[in-house]
Amino acid sequence: MTQTKIGVLLVNLGSPAAPTAEALTPYLNEFLSDRRVVDLPSWLWQPILQGIILRRRPARSAASYAKIWQAAGSPLLVYSHSVQQKLQAWSAAHGEHWQVELGMTYGQPTILSALEKLQQSQINKLVVVPLFPQYSTTTTAAVYDAVERATAALDYQPEMLSIDDYHVQAEHIQALADQVRSYWQAHGQADKLMLSYHGTPEATRKKGDPYYDQCLASGKALVKALGLQEDEYDIAFQSRFGFAKWLQPYAEPLLEEQAKLGLKSVQVMCPGFAVDCLETLEEVAMEFEQSFTKAGGKSFAYIPCLNDGEGQIEALGRLVAGKLM
Repeated sequence: MTQTKIGVLLVNLGSPAAPTAEALTPYLNEFLSDRRVVDLPSWLWQPILQGIILRRRPARSAASYAKIWQAAGSPLLVYSHSVQQKLQAWSAAHGEHWQVELGMTYGQPTILSALEKLQQSQINKLVVVPLFPQYSTTTTAAVYDAVERATAALDYQPEMLSIDDYHVQAEHIQALADQVRSYWQAHGQADKLMLSYHGTPEATRKKGDPYYDQCLASGKALVKALGLQEDEYDIAFQSRFGFAKWLQPYAEPLLEEQAKLGLKSVQVMCPGFAVDCLETLEEVAMEFEQSFTKAGGKSFAYIPCLNDGEGQIEALGRLVAGKLM
């Protein structure tokens, strides 16, 4: 009888190799060429992407990345690698001994390279964990597209168990609540907590994408765990792109409006991200603060993602273990 050897493939979105325009160009080209990300015909989108966006955006994005880049590299990569290592240790401590690998939908390390390592280790049962608590066709489905392409290229056919989401997993909500309480204990509680999620086009929702509903469900579960009343929190969406209608309410305009109406202090958390990245550290933590204070707000704070904290590792460990039962 063949021995069952279990592997875990963690997948995050990805990051450029360096905070430079030269590194951003191929990364953005790969990212924005994915039909899961930009749902337009190639004949229409590629001339815009190649002729306009990739000539202008890499330099602007590089400047943004430079603001948050760590000595060890991109925060998303640094934290994701740490999650991989700590989940590996968690499995050993619990007598599981999984082989945990990390891949990125875009950029390095690739999903293909991660699967090659698992194949070489003769892993024959694999749990794929997209590090996106809420399912979206723009992120989670893109992961499984890439996994399918890579396994076909490698002719690798392990028994595969897929985790689509963990947006209301009890351990995950507990970890988020503990993160908020810990921040409050150290810094005090603001007048309002905003839970801001990455936005997606409203058209994507109308096609059946469950992301919006799962964001609301996550948010409601978290504020219930925290015991917040309706006037003590908001759930909103950030990072609009283009001119189409996206999920609402829009976070930054909402913060500005509330500041003008007299809101003095706010704390923002991004529960849709497993680890901190450009969007949370630059757009939310920096740009939102500028907008809020310029509109009259007095105190703005960003509460970090779970990153590689104990709560994150315990939740992911229990998630994988539950899938294998």
